[in-house]
Amino acid sequence: MSTQKTALVTGGAGFLGANLVRYLLAHDVYHVVVLDNLSGGFRDNVPDDATFVQGSITDHALLSRLFDEYAFDAVYHLAAYAAEGLSHFIRRFNYTNNLIGSVNLINESVKHDVKCFVFTSSIAVYGSNQVPMREDMPPQPEDPYGVAKAAVEMDLAIAHDLFGLNYVVFRPHNLYGKYQNIGDKYRNVVGIFMNQILQGKPMTIFGDGEQQRAFSYVEDVLGPIAHAPATEAAHNHIFNIGASTPYTVNTLARKVAEAMGAADHPVIHLDTRHEVKIAYSDHTAVQHTFGPLPETPLAEGLQPMAAWVRAVGARTTPKFEDIEIDRNLPPSWR
Repeated sequence: MSTQKTALVTGGAGFLGANLVRYLLAHDVYHVVVLDNLSGGFRDNVPDDATFVQGSITDHALLSRLFDEYAFDAVYHLAAYAAEGLSHFIRRFNYTNNLIGSVNLINESVKHDVKCFVFTSSIAVYGSNQVPMREDMPPQPEDPYGVAKAAVEMDLAIAHDLFGLNYVVFRPHNLYGKYQNIGDKYRNVVGIFMNQILQGKPMTIFGDGEQQRAFSYVEDVLGPIAHAPATEAAHNHIFNIGASTPYTVNTLARKVAEAMGAADHPVIHLDTRHEVKIAYSDHTAVQHTFGPLPETPLAEGLQPMAAWVRAVGARTTPKFEDIEIDRNLPPSWR
C-alpha cells in the first residue's frame, strides 16, 4: 500500500461527500476510501481516484474489516439521512442510521487509533428562537434528526474524554451546489425547486414562504472541513459553517427561477409543516480558527448549480416507502 495517509469518507457518493472527496484528492490531502450505501447518492458522483465501497455504516462487521484493512488516519463522517421534516415520521430509521451508525464508526475509530474524527452535524441541534445560532447555546432540537445529531456530538465529547479520540464537529446548513440529489422531494429545497422547473411543475413552498434560512454554497465550506484533522486548534471543538445572510424561501424561489432562466415560473403554497421558522448562525468561531472564509452571494452560487442541473437533467428517486407514523404526514409526502 501507498505511504500516503488514508481517510474514510462516509456518504462520499452524496452531495457534500462528492464535493469533499474531490477537494481532498485535488489538494492531495489523503487517499480517500468512500463508503456509501447509495440510498441518496450516486455511484458516478465518486471520482475514479477514490476507492469506492458500497455498504452501510449500520454494518458494524463491514466497518471492522475496512478499518483493519486501511488503518485510516482520519474519518470524515458525512453519511446521514438528512430529512429533518421527515424524521418525525421515520424515527426508528432516523436513529438507526444517524445515531447507531455513527456510534459504530466511533467504536472503530477508538479501537483503531484514528487521529481525528470529523463529523458533520447540523444547525438542527439548536431548535427555535436562538438566532443567530452560536456554538455556546444549549442544544434544543425540535425534530428527531436534530436529536440524533446532538447525541452524536455528545458521544464524541465523551469518547475524547475517555479514549482520547480527537474530533471536530461542523454544523453546516442549507448547502447547495453541484452533485446535489435534486430528485429527493424531502430535503434540499434549492434542488427541489430546480427539479420542479425542469419538469415543468410549479415550485412548491410549505406555508407562507417567510421561513428564513442562510443558503450556503458548498464550495465555501470545503476547506475547513478538509483541513480540520491537520488543524490542532480545531480539535475537540464545534463550528457553525456556511453563509451568514438569511433569505426567505419566497426570495429563494425567485432567485432559483432566475438562475434557471425561468423568472416567471409559477409557485404554489402547500399547508404549513412543522419546522423551525427562522434559522441562521454566527460564524465567528470558525473564522477565528480557520481564517476568513469565502461567502459566495446566493445569486452567484446558484448559477453554476443551475448549469450543472440543466446538464444532468431532471431526476427522480424512489418514494420513501418505510414511513413508520403517517399521522400528520404532509399530503405531498404520501
